[in-house]
Amino acid sequence: MIMKKTVLTLLAVTFTSAMLMAQSVEDGIKFLYYQKTKSAKDALQKVVNDKPKDAYAIYWLGQAFLDNDEIPAAKALYQKALTDGINDPWIWVGMGHVEALENADINTVKQKFEQAITATTATKGKNKGNPDVGILAAIGRANADGGSKVGDPQYGIDKLKQAVELDKTATEPYISLGKCYLKLGGDRGGEAVEAYREATVRNPQYAAGYYRIGLIYQSQNNLEAMNDWYGKAIAADITYAPVYYAYFEYYKEKDVNAAKEFLDKYVQYADKDCSTDFYVADYLFRAGKYQESLDKGKAMEAGECKDFPGIQILYAYDYDRLGDSIAAKTAVEKYLSIASAEKITAEQYMLAAKISTKFPGNEDATASYIQKALDKDTVTANRVNYANNAATLFASAQKYQSQVKWLLKALALKGGTPSEAEYYKVTKAASDAIVSATDTNVVYSFFPTADSIANAYITAYPDKPQGYSFRVLTAKKADRDSTHGFAVAPIEQYNTFLSKDVNAYKKTIFSNDYYLLIYYTQYVKEMSKVDGYKKAIEVASQMIALYPDAASEENQFAAKTKTQLQAALDKFEKSNSGAPAKSNGSGK
Repeated sequence: MIMKKTVLTLLAVTFTSAMLMAQSVEDGIKFLYYQKTKSAKDALQKVVNDKPKDAYAIYWLGQAFLDNDEIPAAKALYQKALTDGINDPWIWVGMGHVEALENADINTVKQKFEQAITATTATKGKNKGNPDVGILAAIGRANADGGSKVGDPQYGIDKLKQAVELDKTATEPYISLGKCYLKLGGDRGGEAVEAYREATVRNPQYAAGYYRIGLIYQSQNNLEAMNDWYGKAIAADITYAPVYYAYFEYYKEKDVNAAKEFLDKYVQYADKDCSTDFYVADYLFRAGKYQESLDKGKAMEAGECKDFPGIQILYAYDYDRLGDSIAAKTAVEKYLSIASAEKITAEQYMLAAKISTKFPGNEDATASYIQKALDKDTVTANRVNYANNAATLFASAQKYQSQVKWLLKALALKGGTPSEAEYYKVTKAASDAIVSATDTNVVYSFFPTADSIANAYITAYPDKPQGYSFRVLTAKKADRDSTHGFAVAPIEQYNTFLSKDVNAYKKTIFSNDYYLLIYYTQYVKEMSKVDGYKKAIEVASQMIALYPDAASEENQFAAKTKTQLQAALDKFEKSNSGAPAKSNGSGK
């Protein structure tokens, strides 16, 4: 009887230990669902320590590393498992996931996935011929991870669809499915929304599904839809921390007080880890408390978070605002060198661009940062904003040709017909580029672009004077020695426009005519001297007509000039013909 009782006790202990082991893996998976990677790593590491041959636990510990951007740690874990003889489909999939993130040959990676599917396909029973749903979901998860060039999202979609068809209760595969659709880009956002929504249909308390839909609408700046879906996520699970962080991200540039409220909620429910400390420091920066933010970062660096990449970007933001451009540049460059490419945001690339413009000769690096910001975001409105911000950065650095480039880029991204304000901005920038240039070769090479921009402004808004005046100013400044005649056609075009109201604009017309008078008299090259004088006399006549009052200063100047020109022309023609020159009767 005693022996029987002892055996039963041992069985009970063994069963309880097995249940605790399984529950511990599930705990780790649940922590990952809540994006609590620190808690997940701790829980799963305990399982692996207690049961080092458990391939399933090892797989999920590796996933916890990957969710925390610790690719080398995940790789080392899976490699050790293989070295230790744990030649298991879960390890194959985990290693394939790592290799996909390392941009290994995708066909080689997919071979690992297919081997895992084959090895876990049931050979008997009611599931005969069916792959293991967990393996399919893991393969989908691997192809959903990383940027658009990581993995094969369409391959992932195929496996995930198979997984949710085989298991009518599965929800997590729908999250990976939505991510794969988003990686494909284009018009697949609707399919991503539908995938996330299906997860909530299967489990109405599945906050991640609502949250993911909210993220899509947040990226589109659709506040109403964003609030709707985030509200559903909170209603489904008030402890789901990622939704509060998403709200913090949304409000941190718009309403720092609202951002603080959501950050407090996030801190309440999230892991107490380096990321949480970083978000608090980030809030301090957004609140204008730059020194406090900097001190928070230094405290992190002095403790367990010394290797946390975010500290460097925090330093870059704070030093930039505190006016230490050298320290800011050092910090942002270090961050970009150590952070995972997938984690670097468009905003951070724009910060790098802003800092870079403060150092002469860094134009190529600045442009590269801006392009990376554009590549990071697929929302047209955001990309237009980045391009316009880039233009502002270059304008502040007095790099006006680059300003023009990015303004034109913004207009191209936006599409449609530019507004008058947009035409004005890019035309002024083009004019500034000509006016400020010191290298005549640069001036001559850029002038056709500047002139075409002004002409486009005139064509789009022919009743507005700014396009004409910019075209004239640009042409005058481009013709540094007044010998090329760049301004002749623009002035004539401008005068035609101004002639609609001669009384209002006659001073401007007179000034324009004065330029033409000097040009035809002294600098014209494309016609003979005689023809130049004749054109100058015509211009002088126009100037007299503008101010017919013989007592006016303008009339007296124009009349005197015309008389002198006519006398010079008569003398020149006489000396060249050997006969008395014929007067055109206009000179006295």
